[in-house]
Amino acid sequence: MQTAATKNSVMPDSVTQDPVTMARSFGDALHSKSADAASADKMKLYAWLIGDWTFDATVNRDDGTPHRGIGQIHFGWVLEGRAIQDVWILPGVFYGTTLRVYDPGIDAWHILWSDPLRQVYTRQLGRAQGSDIVQLGKNDAGDAVRWSFADIAPDSFRWAGEHSRDGGRTWRLQAEFLARRAA
Repeated sequence: MQTAATKNSVMPDSVTQDPVTMARSFGDALHSKSADAASADKMKLYAWLIGDWTFDATVNRDDGTPHRGIGQIHFGWVLEGRAIQDVWILPGVFYGTTLRVYDPGIDAWHILWSDPLRQVYTRQLGRAQGSDIVQLGKNDAGDAVRWSFADIAPDSFRWAGEHSRDGGRTWRLQAEFLARRAA
């Protein structure tokens, strides 16, 4: 029976909340054990990343000098297996998170990067390009940004972050991470 309170609710009729199955914590509500079964096939593009990784980093500063370091990445299923979230850490350089959500309407992934340490926020679209994954967007200055996963193997990959000030005709490497699955 619908009451006035439930009739005006923003919840669709098909959604019910069962207190027995409700999440007990923020972590329980966020994390998922696997991909959503209805979209598992499309989730494969990034699913291989699930788990823990370390990486050797080279970050090219604006003046061209390189900063080298060792970092870590942690990937997991979130939001009932409908998205993948990660945390990228390079001490003293960045500590941020990416939310990756597949959009069947455009057959691409929305990529949302947030780095509160440096106050950098980026939105991109990710797609397979041959055996690589390429994510395209723009930075705050309006420059084209390209982040890509290449040389993908079960236990390693190369990640490159590039930007272009001429609309994508030429690209400048900003960062390169050589990642390996953590033991």
